[in-house]
Amino acid sequence: MTFPIEKFEHLRTPFYYYDTQLLDQTLQAIQAELLPNYHVHYAVKACTHPTVLKHIKQAGLGTDCVSGGEIQASIDAGFPADKIVFAGVGKSDWEIELALKHGIFCFNVESIPELEVINQLAGEQGKVARVAFRINPNVGAHTHEYTTTGLSENKFGIAMEHMVDTIQQCQQMPNVECIGLHFHIGSQILEMDDFYTLCLRINELQEELECFGIVLPHINVGGGLGIDYDEPNQHPITDFKAYFATFHRYLQLRKGQQLHFELGRAIVGQCGSLISRVLYVKQGDVKKFAIIDAGMTDLIRPALYGALHQIENLSSHEGEEAYDVVGPICESSDVFAKNYRLPKTKRGDLIALRSAGAYGQIMASQYNCRPLPVGYASEEI
Repeated sequence: MTFPIEKFEHLRTPFYYYDTQLLDQTLQAIQAELLPNYHVHYAVKACTHPTVLKHIKQAGLGTDCVSGGEIQASIDAGFPADKIVFAGVGKSDWEIELALKHGIFCFNVESIPELEVINQLAGEQGKVARVAFRINPNVGAHTHEYTTTGLSENKFGIAMEHMVDTIQQCQQMPNVECIGLHFHIGSQILEMDDFYTLCLRINELQEELECFGIVLPHINVGGGLGIDYDEPNQHPITDFKAYFATFHRYLQLRKGQQLHFELGRAIVGQCGSLISRVLYVKQGDVKKFAIIDAGMTDLIRPALYGALHQIENLSSHEGEEAYDVVGPICESSDVFAKNYRLPKTKRGDLIALRSAGAYGQIMASQYNCRPLPVGYASEEI
């Protein structure tokens, strides 16, 4: 990725920068691997910048939403309602009613009590809601403990042993129709073995369903595909070929079954960077601090997950020195990196925190009464 530094100089920092050319290349790489029965729903929770959503819609993707606000954002961005899926372990009544009003494609249901509420609210609108049951496959993903979602100890989904009974209960309800199974094992997954294991588990569950005469038209394998935070320039586009090939090779779909994916980070993660400016360089007793004007309010992942984003000094190419790169927030956890080697850094230098297109701007807060960071697409500046 290249940065138009001369255009950054007049912009107030911190701000997010989205390279839509890289986004389009990423979307093209996805489309090149899709089979006719494959459908990708962009996970809106990753980023809702309007221009980013516009490019994703133009590529023909649907959306995966986890709130009523995300459903509304999808509708406002022009995504067809019949390409919207609604997931989440705690759907409020107003959110369900909004989804029913627009006639979304499917609810990903996580419990019998939720199913009963959807059935009731759909009945009040005189509709039949399509649902897929999120089954907890008890598959562990090689990722951070906060981003694994497919183990039996997690709050998500319905236990495998309750799958058949849940579907049979659904079949007795007049205002819901079970059309599929939904799975999601975690986030920032880079090992294809995790997805291979998921395929084997789905194959087992489909065989079990067939013993009860149940064949469902849709299988949704969720998302979770990660990106390279360490070397974003070497791997600006994740390995979609290996990802989709894993499901094509190992998942035993039935005739006519449609396969759905819910990718977020893998689509937008690398196209976004947080641009900040150095406020001060402070010499401590044993280390130097590069104090920048972006903080954990603008990019919380390092404080929340211990995540490390590649940091680049866009203004300097002098010899390297080691810095603790920290923000201005009154919290000791407001640290982006410790003992991080950068070109010699001075006040006013522009700093890029890379791979911040997913779970960056969207998770920003106004703690310390700070303004929310704005976002600029490359075509807008």
